[in-house]
Amino acid sequence: MSRQNYIFTSESVSEGHPDKVCDRISDAVLDAFLTEEQNARVACETFATTNRVIVGGEVGLSDKKALKEMLGRVEDIVRDCVKDIGYEQDEFHWNTLKVKNYLHKQSAHIAQGVDKDGAGDQGIMFGYACRETPELMPAPIQYAHAILRRLAEVRKSGQEPTLRPDAKSQISLRYEGGKPVEVTSIVLSTQHAHESQTSDDIRAIVEPYIREVLPSGWISERTEWWVNPTGTFVIGGPDGDAGLTGRKIIVDTYGGAAPHGGGAFSGKDPTKVDRSAAYAARYLAKNVVAAGLADRCTLQVSYAIGVAKPLSIYVDTHGTGQVEAERIEQAVAACMDLTPRGIREHLSLNRPIYARTSAYGHFGRAPDADGGFSWERTDLVEALKAAV
Repeated sequence: MSRQNYIFTSESVSEGHPDKVCDRISDAVLDAFLTEEQNARVACETFATTNRVIVGGEVGLSDKKALKEMLGRVEDIVRDCVKDIGYEQDEFHWNTLKVKNYLHKQSAHIAQGVDKDGAGDQGIMFGYACRETPELMPAPIQYAHAILRRLAEVRKSGQEPTLRPDAKSQISLRYEGGKPVEVTSIVLSTQHAHESQTSDDIRAIVEPYIREVLPSGWISERTEWWVNPTGTFVIGGPDGDAGLTGRKIIVDTYGGAAPHGGGAFSGKDPTKVDRSAAYAARYLAKNVVAAGLADRCTLQVSYAIGVAKPLSIYVDTHGTGQVEAERIEQAVAACMDLTPRGIREHLSLNRPIYARTSAYGHFGRAPDADGGFSWERTDLVEALKAAV
C-alpha cells in the first residue's frame, strides 16, 4: 500500500529562467515553421549565454524557397522572444544580443521512417493524472507553476515594476491520508531591479501573490519562508547562468510525482513521439481519472523509430482502480489511435500552439479555443466508460 502521510516537494522556473528562454525560442521557431506548413519538420535547439543566442538543429519544408526565407527569419524570432520575456539588461538585451543560426535541412535518413508514418525516434513516454487538484495534476507542481505565472502577470502589467524575468519557486506539501493539507515550506527566488532591495523587501512584494494563489488554510504559522535566501539577485537570465533547450523536463511534466521517459519537448514537431506521445499519454491518463476508473493513473507507451504501432501500453492505477489495469489498457487502445499520425490527428497537433507551452508546465493548463493544450480535454470519458 502506498504511503498516506508524507511531505513532497516540486519546483518550477519562470519564463525568464535561462533554460526556459531557450525552450521559448525553440518552440517559437517551431510555431513559425508550422504556420508556414502544417507538416513542417523541426528539431530546434537553443543555447543562450551573456548577450548571445545560438540556434541549431534540423528543419524541413516541402518548398526550398520557403525554407530559405524561414531560415532568414530566425534572428527576428529570437529577438521577439527575448523582448516579450522582458530582458533589457546590459549584458542580455533583446536589441543588442548577437544571434547565430545553425539550423539546416533535416537528415534524409531520419525523414525516411517518419515519411512512412513511423515514429520519429524510439523511446518511452509517460502520462499521469490524479485527484489532488481540479486540473487532475499533482498539487506541488501545479501550485509552484501558479505562483510564478502570477508574478509574471504583475511584472508585465507594471504592477510590480522592480521584479525581473528570472525566477524559481519550490513548494513542499504535507500529505495526510494521501491528500495535501499544508505547505511546510515555500522557496521563492526572483530577480529584482535594485541591489539595495533586501530579501525582506522582496518577500513583502511577493508574499501577497503567493497567498492569493495557494488554497486557503494551507499556509500556517509553521510554514517556512525562504525568499531570495542568498540575498541580492540582480544579474539574472542567460547573463547570470547559461541556458539550454530541454533541461527542465521534470518542471515541464509532473514535478517528480510521476515517471518521465527522458525526452524533452520544446523545439520538436509532433512527428517526434518524445512530445506527441507524452501529450497523448497525459490525455489518456487524465481521461481515465476523469471517467472515475481510478483516482491515480500512470500510463506508459513505447515506440521504435520508423514503426507506427506502439510496442507496448502499460497502466498503473496505484491501487485506486475501479477496474483491472489490463482492462484500462485495452480500453485506451480501443478509444485512441496511438500511431504517431493518429495522435497528431486526434489532438490536432499540426498547428502553431507550442510557444505557450514553454513555461509554467505542459500539463494542467486549460484547453485553448484554437486547439492549444488539446491534450487537457476530457472528451474521451464516455468512450472509456463504454470500452470497459
